[in-house]
Amino acid sequence: MALSQERKQQIIDEYRIHESDTGSPEVQVAILSTQIAELTEHLREHHKDIHSRRGMYKMIGQRRRLLNYLRKKDVERYRSLIKRLGLRR
Repeated sequence: MALSQERKQQIIDEYRIHESDTGSPEVQVAILSTQIAELTEHLREHHKDIHSRRGMYKMIGQRRRLLNYLRKKDVERYRSLIKRLGLRR
């Protein structure tokens, strides 16, 4: 269920701020969002997989903390990221 290295690199390339960026909040939130989407699909089929559900909830909490940090630090970056990822409909 983990992201493949190629898929992770695609996400990093798409959301990075500068050439050597791999850990900015934007990149981390994008990776977490992709993992959450994959786990959501997994849990639709395997609804009794409580261990994976707990892991997904932890990822959601981490994404929420990163988004709160980004909103406090730079609201324009936060808004553009939310729009690009399609969060907060």
